[in-house]
Amino acid sequence: MAQQAAAPNAVLAGCLDELGWSPKALARKLNRVFGTGTVAESAPYHWRDGGSLPRSPLPMMAAYVLSQELGRAVSVAELWQGRAGDSSALVPADTDLARPWTVQGMEAIVEDWVMGGLVDRRRFLAISGAGLLAIVAQYLDGTAGRGQYAPRMTSPMGTDPLIDQVEQHLPMLQLLDDEHGGARHLPYVGAQFRAVGLLIHEGGHSPAVTSRLMRALAEIGQLAGWMAFDAADHGLAQRYFATALRAAHQVNDLPLCAHILGDLSFQAASRGHPADAVALGEAARRAGDAAPLAVRASVLSRLAYAYAAASRDNDFAHTRGSARELIASRDGSQEEPRWMYFLTDNHLDCQAGYGLIQMGRAQQKADGTTKGRRFLAQGTEMLRSGAYKAPRGDPSQRRAMFEGAWLALGHSAHGDLEAACEVGQVAADRLDAVRSPRSAALLQQLAADLRRRQRNPHVRSFLPVLEDALARHAPSTPPGR
Repeated sequence: MAQQAAAPNAVLAGCLDELGWSPKALARKLNRVFGTGTVAESAPYHWRDGGSLPRSPLPMMAAYVLSQELGRAVSVAELWQGRAGDSSALVPADTDLARPWTVQGMEAIVEDWVMGGLVDRRRFLAISGAGLLAIVAQYLDGTAGRGQYAPRMTSPMGTDPLIDQVEQHLPMLQLLDDEHGGARHLPYVGAQFRAVGLLIHEGGHSPAVTSRLMRALAEIGQLAGWMAFDAADHGLAQRYFATALRAAHQVNDLPLCAHILGDLSFQAASRGHPADAVALGEAARRAGDAAPLAVRASVLSRLAYAYAAASRDNDFAHTRGSARELIASRDGSQEEPRWMYFLTDNHLDCQAGYGLIQMGRAQQKADGTTKGRRFLAQGTEMLRSGAYKAPRGDPSQRRAMFEGAWLALGHSAHGDLEAACEVGQVAADRLDAVRSPRSAALLQQLAADLRRRQRNPHVRSFLPVLEDALARHAPSTPPGR
């Protein structure tokens, strides 16, 4: 039960005024970040006007959300005038990651994953700015040196059946994300990640076997990070990505390192942190200079999206064009990592498509010029060729839902409400099969757009259906580790 104080909370009131938020807006943001039902929409009014202190860990949750939105630190002590402290259940994503970039440092991080296991109740809070860049800084500036294990070090198949099984299982894990979205099977993939970590933690392996385990940990960690990102558990995703980057570094797998940095860039752009996204994306480009063409093209597509988020349209166009040239020059003579199976010409076009829609919507909001409409028209045209119409049995359900949501947003911003509702219906129909809060958030944005257009008959018919589907399939709790 909330504790009561005599005076209003002036610090909270000041933060809300600075953001232009009502207490209800704070409640809704908390529920978006931490899960539906975290707090009642009326509760922050009592915090602000009556000076009441919410139950733990809400004081830290509120401080975290306000810090992220304001772009500066708002401590728990400052926000609640010393009446509340930090929560042990909520910790920044970089907690205990400041280890040397050595095998010993890597093993200490793996031990934390292993010892936490399924009973770890910590919620990792996403970081940004200097904190985010710090967890990869030593890799980026070269002070991490080289990893201990030579690239491609391996042992013959059949010499260790357990390690063979781990490696053979990797492609099937990736299919889980493609078909069902990141949130549905994240706990299972996380358990696989910890199982490999346990083998590393136990030790006693030959260098060749340890190298294979470290590479498997890096690949599963990248996948788990991507699934956590898709599940909108951004702090957990950052922690997986940071661990996977260290594991890939230890086996000197530069293409995988570049791929992981590209994922971190894409996540930062998707979270609305374009400066972080550009810094990480440009680092990924440098790391992937000698990588196979497909990896370089993928990294450039991530960087292009970062430029789109930063409204750097010339850089976006140049980088997107370079990615397209690279993928078009593939002739099959160069071996490519198995985990790049998803990259096709059309996939690159669709990534550029939602980058253009991102820029078009931002341009339209800023000044409403024809430039924004041109971006929207180009983006929707690209996405029409994508996966949004894939049949229900197709394994690319998550991609279809994500691209469909972006296409509907493009049509809505361009004023084609009939097409927005038609495509939005196709995307919303996948909510029962795909658990992708990242995609659902785009459909939430579509619903917000359409609420302002309810005089349109297509909107009047579709909007209640969309809102009902979003409410029925809203996650009540985070998917977990």
